[in-house]
Amino acid sequence: MAKIYYIGFYDTYEFEKEKRSISPAGRNKMEYIALTMANGGNCVNIFSPAWTAKKSGKFAKRTIMLSKNITLTVCQTFGANNMFMKFFRKYQPMCWLFGILVFTVSQRDTVMVYHAIPLMWPVYIAKKIRKFRLLFEVEEIYQDVNLHSKITNKMEYLMFDIADKYIFSTALLNKKINTKNKPYAIIHGTYQVEKARGNLFDDGDIHIVYAGTLEPRKGALMAVAIAEYLPKNYHVHIIGFGSSEDKKILQNKIKEISERSEAIVTYDGILKGEEYIEFLQKCHIGLSTQIPVAAYNETSFPSKILSYMANGLRVVSVRIKAIELSAIGNAVYYYDEQSPRAIANAVMAIDINDGYDSRVLIRKLDEKFKYEMKELLEN
Repeated sequence: MAKIYYIGFYDTYEFEKEKRSISPAGRNKMEYIALTMANGGNCVNIFSPAWTAKKSGKFAKRTIMLSKNITLTVCQTFGANNMFMKFFRKYQPMCWLFGILVFTVSQRDTVMVYHAIPLMWPVYIAKKIRKFRLLFEVEEIYQDVNLHSKITNKMEYLMFDIADKYIFSTALLNKKINTKNKPYAIIHGTYQVEKARGNLFDDGDIHIVYAGTLEPRKGALMAVAIAEYLPKNYHVHIIGFGSSEDKKILQNKIKEISERSEAIVTYDGILKGEEYIEFLQKCHIGLSTQIPVAAYNETSFPSKILSYMANGLRVVSVRIKAIELSAIGNAVYYYDEQSPRAIANAVMAIDINDGYDSRVLIRKLDEKFKYEMKELLEN
């Protein structure tokens, strides 16, 4: 029987003290897609080459059952505190992954890969050797996001070309990458509707949340700045992850804006799992405030939008093609000028008592993706 091997940087919250190299958004999307395949009757084997970010310690390889039909195997890793050992710490998992792809996977099997720069070389070479079926999951084109070497840029497109099938986050990515019209499916993010956990904040204010990376160029600072243009019955919450420097910059911006704002703006920390869901559901509006002129916005879909909608929030976003032309494009509130005042005006124009329920649309998208995924795996 053919198997499905799902390759990506993944781990469970149970082992988060190991500080492995994963992103919350990537983990959530992998989990959703794995469950979709498993619920369709497929056996899914997730292999994660995620190394630790710690400076010391050893962490063993482990294999666990995540749910019926899904297993997770995470590589062995170790802490490192100098340049040489940090290089070896990243090199070892790629060798481990290459060994699995060459010595375990057969031609009949499907290898599904969540696109990431470190995975390209072991996957590409193993595909050439073993001729397995490659389903490539592309969230964004990395050379549009950051500067990389010419070799890395070339390898990225070689990976796109060698894939047999694709999963894209936007139709624009399909148009740009899938020039040979290979089979594909499009999924903007996780379509897992979250049941209501409780009530909204009960202070009478309208609560707005920005969730995601605190990296300044991704929009967290812009979310803070809108508080200056909102009246006193609004509260802007920032939740998310970032470096210590990112947090320092954010806290300084919050302090600056709070001194002249009637609205409240707060950083509420890093929330995960159930805490994250419960917090979102206390709010009314979710913000997607990334910089519109960035190259990656032409093809990359902000996963936070689906998280907001799955929890019943209205979404305010910059107007970019990747969102406007998507399956949820007509359900989003847009602003056209990248300024705090324009975003605040878009927020204030929303009637939070209009009975809107974003979960209805997400349920429809969930059913549609289940069908498309079944077709993609069978054909």
